[in-house]
Amino acid sequence: MTTPRHILLIEDNPDDEALTLRAFAKNGIENPVVVARDGVEAIACLFNPHIHGVKPDLKPAVVLLDLKLPRVDGLEVLRRIRADANTALLPVVILTTSGEPRDIHQSYQLGANSYIRKPVDYQQFVEAVGAIVAYWVKLNVPADGY
Repeated sequence: MTTPRHILLIEDNPDDEALTLRAFAKNGIENPVVVARDGVEAIACLFNPHIHGVKPDLKPAVVLLDLKLPRVDGLEVLRRIRADANTALLPVVILTTSGEPRDIHQSYQLGANSYIRKPVDYQQFVEAVGAIVAYWVKLNVPADGY
């Protein structure tokens, strides 16, 4: 049995981080989770994973990316992910409170695989996170090397 690939959660709000981790638990998601709390830390997790205790050759199964991040925003993180051959094909799901048409358009233009607005209702949030992870971690067939 192989070790499940990790999920990279890029989230600066401690309450949203805790809520997401609780939603993982409620959905029986056992994949390890690496949390980056700003854009600089997210880039470090992706391009220097050993710093966060992740094997350098082990890419995340999915990246859950908030847009409104300190230091480097989520759109710039996405831009850097797509610009590098080692991370260009990683599944990136934007998970944010923003419903701004400009944010949605830019996210897809930069190569986001999906854009999900965080539901305000707790049960809807738990269900949304469960569906996201079930699809990207359990059903999706990644590209070779991913």
